[in-house]
Amino acid sequence: MSAASRAESADFRGPLDITRAATVVLDAESTVIGWSPAAAELLGYGPSDVLGRPLTAFFSVRPAGGTLPAEASGAAGPGPGPPSLVGHEIHVARTRDGRELLVATATCPLPGAAGASGPGTPDRILVAAEVEALLPWESRIALLHGLATQSPVGLAIYDADLRLSWSNTAYEREMGQPLAAFRGKRAEELYGAGSFVTPGYPHTLAGVMRQVLDTGEPVLDLHFRGQPPSDPGRDHLWSCAYYRLEDAHGHTLGVCEDAFDITDRYRVQERLTLLVEAGRRIGTVLDVATTAEEIAEVAVPDFAATVRVDVTRAAVTGETAAVGSPADMSLLRVAERSAPGSGTPDPGLPGNGPTGNGPTATTRGPAGPGDTNSPDSPAGPGSPGDTSGPSDTSSPGSPGSPSGPGGPRQPYPPVDYPPGSPQSRSLSSGGLVLDEGTLVVPLRAGGGILGLVTFDRGEGPDASGRTLGPDRATTFDNGEVALADELAARAAVCIDNARRYTRERTASLALQRQLLPHHLPPQSAVETAYRYLPADDVTGVGGDWFDVIPLSGTRVGLVVGDVVGHGLQAAATMGRLRTSVRAFAQLDMAPDELLTRLDDLVGQPAEDWSDACGGAVETYDVTTGATCLYAVYDPVSRRCVMARAGHLPPAVVGPGGEVSFPDLPAGPPLGLGGLPFESMEIDLPVGSLLALFTDGLVEARDHDVGRGLDTLGRVLGDRSASLEELCDRTVSELVPGGTSADDTALLLVRTRSLGADRVAEWELTAEPVSVGRARELATGQLEAWGLEELAFATELVVSELVTNAVRYAGGPLGLRLIRDRTLVCEVADTGHTSPHLRHSAADDEGGRGLFIVAQLVQRWGTRYTPTGKTIWTEQALPPAEAG
Repeated sequence: MSAASRAESADFRGPLDITRAATVVLDAESTVIGWSPAAAELLGYGPSDVLGRPLTAFFSVRPAGGTLPAEASGAAGPGPGPPSLVGHEIHVARTRDGRELLVATATCPLPGAAGASGPGTPDRILVAAEVEALLPWESRIALLHGLATQSPVGLAIYDADLRLSWSNTAYEREMGQPLAAFRGKRAEELYGAGSFVTPGYPHTLAGVMRQVLDTGEPVLDLHFRGQPPSDPGRDHLWSCAYYRLEDAHGHTLGVCEDAFDITDRYRVQERLTLLVEAGRRIGTVLDVATTAEEIAEVAVPDFAATVRVDVTRAAVTGETAAVGSPADMSLLRVAERSAPGSGTPDPGLPGNGPTGNGPTATTRGPAGPGDTNSPDSPAGPGSPGDTSGPSDTSSPGSPGSPSGPGGPRQPYPPVDYPPGSPQSRSLSSGGLVLDEGTLVVPLRAGGGILGLVTFDRGEGPDASGRTLGPDRATTFDNGEVALADELAARAAVCIDNARRYTRERTASLALQRQLLPHHLPPQSAVETAYRYLPADDVTGVGGDWFDVIPLSGTRVGLVVGDVVGHGLQAAATMGRLRTSVRAFAQLDMAPDELLTRLDDLVGQPAEDWSDACGGAVETYDVTTGATCLYAVYDPVSRRCVMARAGHLPPAVVGPGGEVSFPDLPAGPPLGLGGLPFESMEIDLPVGSLLALFTDGLVEARDHDVGRGLDTLGRVLGDRSASLEELCDRTVSELVPGGTSADDTALLLVRTRSLGADRVAEWELTAEPVSVGRARELATGQLEAWGLEELAFATELVVSELVTNAVRYAGGPLGLRLIRDRTLVCEVADTGHTSPHLRHSAADDEGGRGLFIVAQLVQRWGTRYTPTGKTIWTEQALPPAEAG
């Protein structure tokens, strides 16, 4: 059915309309002189039955029962009948068939009838309708009256030319003036700066209303944003509906507008959306600066024109939240963001003046967790609170060093708010402070203050002309204060989590770097270079380690290992393993034996560790599953013995540049047990390159271990580059960003050898005469080396060691002198028992020889070999020779 047909079928006449009501023409004496067809239909009398008869013959005041229905029901009112029909006369009409009808009547005097009244002369017209038909009509009239005078919905009628012709009281209140003042104006004249924000419809009022006039299709719930004349300078949002108005014949009269102000509802929804967005975007990483930046990004520009986040120095460095007086709280400006075109003075940085005047938002501090300016970048030992650039003990070229790609570290500027400022008052009271367009909310967690968030709306609308949010004021209402408090509370929890993470990570890095070698002392056996890259900020510190251990006989121990997991526990475990390896290595254990002892140590049940620590161990021991590679290189024989426990094999580069990865027997990771460890011995010509590394170097998310090993071999094959250059190239190729998901350790070793002029060795028989022969050989060699100053002590050492070998062991015996950074004296025999140092009693005849030897040398010890053992000593060279 079309709109026109619906209009024609609708009856817009009331029950007492003269065109449809029962109509009676009366003279001055109330005699019926006219009778309409509708009256005949209502009462059943034809005109011939009623003309000339008095009206009372058909209408009476009282029904036959004596009371009107309204009176019987106890209705009160100034006249008979229901209260809604007051103003009409209520009569009882008797129909032709004897029924009684309750009817409402209205009388209208005829013009000029008063001067010519007489029998048969029309005096007035009476219209009548059943009360039951009149009651719904009265309800409709009341509805229309309520819409016009009491409805909170603004109603306006625009004619076909889109000029306002009528409006209700709510619309007048919105306009701030009576209808007569703006009747006839076009919609653009009333709301010229407003527009529709609902997609899919024209943006202007005229466009929408013209569309409704042309199509006849109503539209519902269009959102219109604009400023009403009664509240200039503040945007409102309305939900609007439009439909075409037609007369009874379907002719278009205009368009009706229904508009309801939903600004408050929109702002509540806007706040809820902002909270949802805050929950999604704040606290994405465990980083104080990033979290501070995220709250600024969420709040600008929808909630405030400028947001400044100041965090205490203690929170930035991971220390406990401040609980003292404001004077004890040192604040740093960690993040700041401003909407384009806004400019507000910053009381904390008075030298900067207004901030945020640039075309884009500005942020102080690092851009993210990967930035080298990150506040939780590892602080060097002894400077845990140095926010101006914590020292980095990693080797040159490692990420986070001051000379790295990120450039020099920039400190967070300190802020100092003057007394009486909103920020100072907030710090003093510990609560939020609202001062006109500035709202300061403290960041509280665990009973302490982590910092302040300042929301500033400036002194006016956006200078760039950006459309502000609906009803956006320059101050904060109660709902917005509660919203800011909730935003700050969520940010405080995230910042506190980041602070705790920063504290643990800083402690882990400090522990890890203290346990790692700060520098590698020069060795005659090898030339070394290394790189150590801690894991990135997301994963945290790990448990990789390496070491170069000087051993007896100018040999050197090389070790690299990896502990499963990250964090403080992994770093502590790494330190425990490294210390154990150094201790076992000083006992001159073979690589396979050392790993066996280490595996036994790691495999010790957790309850044994708990008992040893007094029940303090309550967590899983992350030592289980650790990997390790241990190698011993002898510069005299130029041979290297190595064994591994679940670790990747080393890379070996020959003097000619050929790269290989020895097929070293793969033992199980430490702590698992079940299989023995096997050693492998290889020859390393002078100038060979040995690379020990952890899996973090060759394995990454974007490539597998095989590809990483190929890249490593290609880089190490360059024989013209120094070890430092090779380290840099390796890190650049395999860890391009300077950080990875796992710790990375790389140890490069270039082998050397001791020439024949620095080593002297002889074979002796196990006879007493060999003692004198040994003294003569040793003294002669020292004279040849120009070390006569050491002759006396060396004679005593050689005499005692050879005597013990002859007396308690078997031959053949070996004597070797090595001139290195110290004078090394070694006596080898076939025995497997080690002498022990003891203090002889005053009446003992022997047992003092080894005690005397220990007083003459710097170090001494026993090294077991497949054919027996070797007793070795080291003596310091004279100053001239040592230099």
